[in-house]
Amino acid sequence: MLMALLFLLAYLFGAIPSAVWLGKFFCGKDVREYGSRNSGATNTFRVLGKRLGFAVLFFDVTKGYLAVQLAHFLLPDQNNLAILEIAAGLVAVLGHIYSVFVAFKGGKGVATSLGVYLALDFQTILVSMLVFFIVFLASRYVSLASMIAATSIPFVSYYVFQHDEPVMVFFNLILCALVVFAHRQNIKRLWSGNEPKMNFSNPKV
Repeated sequence: MLMALLFLLAYLFGAIPSAVWLGKFFCGKDVREYGSRNSGATNTFRVLGKRLGFAVLFFDVTKGYLAVQLAHFLLPDQNNLAILEIAAGLVAVLGHIYSVFVAFKGGKGVATSLGVYLALDFQTILVSMLVFFIVFLASRYVSLASMIAATSIPFVSYYVFQHDEPVMVFFNLILCALVVFAHRQNIKRLWSGNEPKMNFSNPKV
């Protein structure tokens, strides 16, 4: 019963569409109607400005972190607690990408994945964040930086920090694949040269 509750709450945490709700509450705008039409932090930065962008980023990271911590809170004595933490984190990311609150068309899962890794594998995510910032500063493409950073996680975790537990290896590969798959439209735009670069100028609406 508690395990089912864990996964339900992890999904609902992840599914909270902070970009949509905060945008409507503070600006009367639905970010899905502007910019890339994605309900994530990047589009919020681009459409509604830095303050709401950082707020959405914070909430989306927190969702992933709290989903993992739920396993500690609900099932602290489980022998397979590490597996439950990983599973709860994965469910939260799926909730963000396929949110029941926005017709299963959520964000890309990057910020929520960051929160999950902050709870599960702090060392690896720090290195991958460095990768993100290097690629972003060089290209100004958030999507490209996100995909390369996500792709770096399985390699950094396994080869740098020797996290060779099968469940962690599998989780890293699945999360990497999920994030890249969620960016499939961005890949098309990058290939065609139509992907917008990020700047922190005035919001577009």
